[in-house]
Amino acid sequence: MSPEAVVQRQLDAYNARDIDALIAIYATDAQMFEHPAKLLASGSATLRERFLARFNEPNLYAYLLKRVTRTFPEGPGTVELVMIYEVENDKIAKAWMIAGAMKLDGAAKID
Repeated sequence: MSPEAVVQRQLDAYNARDIDALIAIYATDAQMFEHPAKLLASGSATLRERFLARFNEPNLYAYLLKRVTRTFPEGPGTVELVMIYEVENDKIAKAWMIAGAMKLDGAAKID
């Protein structure tokens, strides 16, 4: 499977809020970072916790090459993200994210 197909499966599972399918796409020892090197999650259990927390947000949805719609503690809004994936053996081994400013619906950006 191509790396692009692996990442598309990840996006599809994320948007479907299918935690089991999503975790299955990641290596059991996968790591997620805030770029460049701040470790956010390591291993299936912590990735599961992180994703399940996001899945509680009613407006959560990610678009490829667009922005992520989320419900922040301050209310619904969007944030632009750049995601970088390292794919090994048809699994995501590492992921990095670069987050832009959060923008609440109908409000200015929050840095």
